Amino acid sequence: MKDLLEEHNFILAEAAVIERLRRNERIDLDANLVHTPLVHSEEGRTALRSLYQEYLGIAAATDRPILLCTPTWRANRERVEASTQRQDINVEAAKFLQGLVADESRKVTAKIGGLIGCKNDCYLPEEGLSLNEARDFHKWQINELASAAVDFLIAVTLPSVEEAAGIALAMEATGLPYIISFVIGSDGRVLDGTEIPAAIEYVDAKTTNNPLGYFINCSYPSFLNPETLTEESSGRLIGLQANASSLSHAELEGSKELKSESVSEWGRLMVQLNRDFGLKILGGCCGTDGKHLEYLTESIT
Repeated sequence: MKDLLEEHNFILAEAAVIERLRRNERIDLDANLVHTPLVHSEEGRTALRSLYQEYLGIAAATDRPILLCTPTWRANRERVEASTQRQDINVEAAKFLQGLVADESRKVTAKIGGLIGCKNDCYLPEEGLSLNEARDFHKWQINELASAAVDFLIAVTLPSVEEAAGIALAMEATGLPYIISFVIGSDGRVLDGTEIPAAIEYVDAKTTNNPLGYFINCSYPSFLNPETLTEESSGRLIGLQANASSLSHAELEGSKELKSESVSEWGRLMVQLNRDFGLKILGGCCGTDGKHLEYLTESIT
């Protein structure tokens, strides 16, 4: 993963998965585990395969490396044990994606990340866990994904720096490279009010084997103002998986209609972040699809 970062000035990340599945009338998402149980049904695997193959094809068309994430965002121990699903569902989800990439006929460099999210609402930082609570709570799922031999670990949609630090400690213990991804508001701060440089500094200070780098996700690209970053933190911020809409999280939450700005406006902002500030890993979050990734691959040389 470190070599990949050093060798490329632009790496593609996947666009939306869950939100696209949510709008698929043939698919029912699980109330607790969301899309993870889809790996155990033919219809579910077909829907997942369609999205991942679309993103792989976009990367292959311009010979770009791509990061894909296991469909395990909500598959923490508490939710898995409360479900009727197999207890090794995280491993099964990782194997599904690994098999899909291995069978891909197009020549593309793809790295698979073991994905987790925060315990509670990703837009409510007051529900975030303390450092010690987070390390203990998330350790089980992190270890499950690590045992599946994923290429890296990634925690996304994190609104609380304390919970992020606890997750980082649990990920550090696996020995795998790992990424921490915060949600930020239109003010450019993590949702708990922490400025990005302070958030990065805090997590780095709590770990010995620091994160490979930091992402921002589930936020519109204009929310990120790189000029507010310190020199050190700008070097640690390596990726952005951006929402398609510039609306606030409160305005987007529970929306029945897909909200988005134009692909060209979204893409222009993303390309600028790569060109002017060296943000290397770019992809999409809520409201995005293959068109957004195609804009990036066609616009960044």
